[in-house]
Amino acid sequence: MSATDALHPPVLFAPEHEEFAQWVREFAAPHAESYLERAHREEFPWDLAEKMAAQGLLGLGVSEENGGQGRIGEVLTKTHLGIAHEELAYANFYLSQLAYTNDLTGPLLERFLAPDVAKDWVRGIVEGRHVVALGLTEPGSGSDAMAMRAKAEKVDGGWKLNGEKTSITFAPHAKAMITFVKARGATPEESGVTAFLVPLDSDGVSMQKFPDAGWKPLGRAGVFLDDVFVPDEYVIGGVGNGFRLVMSEFDYTRSVIGLMSTGVARKALDITIDYVKSRKAFGKPVASFQGVSFPIAENATKLEAARWLTYRALSLADAGRPFTKEAAMTKLYATDVSLQTIRDCIVAHGHSGFAEELPLQAMLRDVSGLEIGEGTPQIQKVVIGRALLGREATA
Repeated sequence: MSATDALHPPVLFAPEHEEFAQWVREFAAPHAESYLERAHREEFPWDLAEKMAAQGLLGLGVSEENGGQGRIGEVLTKTHLGIAHEELAYANFYLSQLAYTNDLTGPLLERFLAPDVAKDWVRGIVEGRHVVALGLTEPGSGSDAMAMRAKAEKVDGGWKLNGEKTSITFAPHAKAMITFVKARGATPEESGVTAFLVPLDSDGVSMQKFPDAGWKPLGRAGVFLDDVFVPDEYVIGGVGNGFRLVMSEFDYTRSVIGLMSTGVARKALDITIDYVKSRKAFGKPVASFQGVSFPIAENATKLEAARWLTYRALSLADAGRPFTKEAAMTKLYATDVSLQTIRDCIVAHGHSGFAEELPLQAMLRDVSGLEIGEGTPQIQKVVIGRALLGREATA
């Protein structure tokens, strides 16, 4: 094996990764111009979902049998998913959000529902016909799966669900929600945090939509469950296994959020570089002033560091090694650096950067949403602290 053959992320992308990135980049580029217009509207981007489905970008991680590009570890890797999300976010944040949710829920349903039950749901996701939301967060407990109060009681043929989920992205437009609740069966073995697939047109489901500064096309809502019946075949991964499902995905989703953030911030930086090279003051381009060029240099360096920290986390995942600490570091650092980069880009534009005619304000709002998703910065610091100091020292 040559030295070149031995290189792989996070040192250097292999040729297959470069080709994959180019494939995604070429698809995403024509959709960049529509980002700002969409950011101001609440209309769900079904047209984008249809085009992404035709490209195969909503089936990453789903088997070819169900219309996908292949399961992770068999055809694709988590590094491939990270590349896809970064390239999509650079062009248009809403492309990356569609991929993020659909490329998470599709594989989950395919793996943990019976094949005859999963087929239509998974194919609908892969083909862009519907979306399935993730319902973990609750008022008062946030993303703490063990502190949730929503519950399920065993009844003939299934379960009755009661409780409230809050801040659920995609909920106003979703066909169903993967809902995590505390199930109570006849025995302890038939109890515990459990994931259910809940069609949102079921009797007893109601919703309150939230007005948000960002993420407008995606929608966010509180979902209320009042004696909602869910059949046994819609239990995902078995009774009592919901907590394991949640924790097994957190590290991956936090890593991907890091790349979505840096993708948006890199686009903001490129827009700003073009601007300061053409904008003149005192007879020369403002790029010639160190007060302009130094923040650009600093932010570019930090974004590059954040990107490769994320690819290291995903590479550890692909190697089958623990990456909880690295995923938390990624989410903490990448979102912080990305937000600071966008703020500096706004300043470099002067008052025009503050105007809605440019995409920078929308980018700031959308990345702010990423910063608080899947655990706030404070939660990431807790995770990192526990990894470094031990649970007993940080209890």
